[in-house]
Amino acid sequence: MIAKKKQKNWNEIKTNDSWQIFKVMSEFVEGFEKMNKIGPSVTIFGSARSKKDSEHYKIAVKIAKKLAKEGFGIITGGGPGIMEAANKGAQKGKGASAGLNIILPFEQEANPYIDPDKLVDFKYFFVRKVMFVKYAQAFVVMPGGFGTLDELFEALTLIQTKKIDKFPVILFDTKFWGGLINWIKEKLDKEYHYISPKDLDLIHLTDDPDEVVKIIKDFYEKRSLRPNF
Repeated sequence: MIAKKKQKNWNEIKTNDSWQIFKVMSEFVEGFEKMNKIGPSVTIFGSARSKKDSEHYKIAVKIAKKLAKEGFGIITGGGPGIMEAANKGAQKGKGASAGLNIILPFEQEANPYIDPDKLVDFKYFFVRKVMFVKYAQAFVVMPGGFGTLDELFEALTLIQTKKIDKFPVILFDTKFWGGLINWIKEKLDKEYHYISPKDLDLIHLTDDPDEVVKIIKDFYEKRSLRPNF
């Protein structure tokens, strides 16, 4: 009886699911139109909570600047912290600086180092993540929280399942990421065999900003630069 009553109430709920498709489509269209001319780019992830005087913030500026000088645009989530640092570095290196900002109730406003024609505001995380992957030739992952981990593992999953072409995924700061990498090796690979040993080759780990640039440059020496899907 209770189930039938709940089902009746559920059937009375009117939704706008069909119309929501058009909202999603509009975000894809705006993102594609603004990003499809950016050229070879690197997406840099990391915590929105990193302070301007933190070492990670300073290093993110340095890495982005070096990549920009090598001809890569920089794509970030558009907000504060590491995202701001990377966009700042892009401008210092005179490269394209794109920000894919997400509209949230408590954060975040777009940082001031994004090129005005390369700022896109998103309501839907999944649309935003498509843009991160589609227009990036590499991911540089600085220390961060749940959002950073989400973006990292989505990229690894897409590469592992061959839904997108392989590209460099670089984790910066061995002290921060080392425990996670060891857990992946010991639990996911050796103990439970939930991944293949070769899947570990998808991840690069470094403490050297110059090595970040070298990994990406070496990878593309014999490969074409193009959108991933």
